[in-house]
Amino acid sequence: MTIATLPFDALMDITARPPNVFVRGEGSWLWDHTGKRYLDFVQGWAVNCLGHSPRALAEALATQAAKLVTPSPAFYNEPSMKLAAALAAQSCFDQVFFTNSGAEANEGAIKLARKYGSLHRNGAYEIITFDGGFHGRTLATMSASGKKAFEPLFEPKVPGFPKAKLNDIESVKALIGTNTIAVMLEPIQGEAGVWPATLEFLRDLRALTSERGLLLIVDEIQTGMGRTGKLFDYENADIAPDIMTLGKGIGGGVPLGALLATDAASCFAHGDQGGTYNGNPLMCAAGLAIIDQVGQPDFLKAVTENGLFLESELQRVSARHGLGAIRGRGLLLALDLKRPIAPAIVATALEDGLLLNAPRPDSLRFMPALNVSRDEIVEMAAMLDAILGKIGAARCVG
Repeated sequence: MTIATLPFDALMDITARPPNVFVRGEGSWLWDHTGKRYLDFVQGWAVNCLGHSPRALAEALATQAAKLVTPSPAFYNEPSMKLAAALAAQSCFDQVFFTNSGAEANEGAIKLARKYGSLHRNGAYEIITFDGGFHGRTLATMSASGKKAFEPLFEPKVPGFPKAKLNDIESVKALIGTNTIAVMLEPIQGEAGVWPATLEFLRDLRALTSERGLLLIVDEIQTGMGRTGKLFDYENADIAPDIMTLGKGIGGGVPLGALLATDAASCFAHGDQGGTYNGNPLMCAAGLAIIDQVGQPDFLKAVTENGLFLESELQRVSARHGLGAIRGRGLLLALDLKRPIAPAIVATALEDGLLLNAPRPDSLRFMPALNVSRDEIVEMAAMLDAILGKIGAARCVG
């Protein structure tokens, strides 16, 4: 079967995809079936933290696949125990439950908080979340999300997720009631257009939840695993949450997520939580290969420095074209375009061999590999500069 005869209609039509079929990747680059090369600043939505097909990941998977793929989650396996210990050692958490995705990790966090409420808060079950937040596509995580497009879908939603305003501590206080058990947020709202919670707000939120006896849950699916220059973004605010969720970068490109909690918050009883593939040694071996590199101080320092360099390059492009501010931290940044031209930029970029993401019509999001080079950042900025010139010229002609 050739690329031309592939059964495109066999895949369920759940998103608009271009006709390009990607067949190979290396670092910051992808190649499609025609041999065309693309500079990738999306990386699977911040998934490929070491770029495409890094050798360490490929070798870890091959070695583990030859030894043991899965013995069933009813038994211990060595990679899952080692990865759990590594995550606990480098965080403020004590226990880890592995999942297959970030959404599944968030679903577990919701269940854990509700179980905690049933044990310690007279059945409290409400979790305060935030307008603009995104926590996944399961029914409960869509309900927890503050994404407007989700509101009319799959009704009735799961109740118990009142929405506060990001960086507005008074809006959180106003929602706390007898049924409240937790507050859950992304330290940076990625899907909404890369809107960071301020470090002051995160500290105020930790103080408030501690004072009221509530759990603080940080969804670090996009910000975790070094994306913002710390292994976990909550470290930037110097706080200690009760529960954290991970996904995307923790597997470096393979399906892996994690639910982490302190001993005090870990209250699942046998049978409360599980999953056929959860914590299987193949995926956990991949996670170990990732954290072995991403968790190194020198690696995280380079992420911070390259993030500042990317920000400066984007500021230069923005100033040249009269665009807006740069938002975000580390290598999770957005460029405010100040007008709804993002889809046109993304489409033109694809034609020119550059992969960009538009979380909103007026914003571009940049999520390169954490080991992206300065030369690749410069090349991306030059390509974006040229694309904006084309878009501007087309607008003038139109």
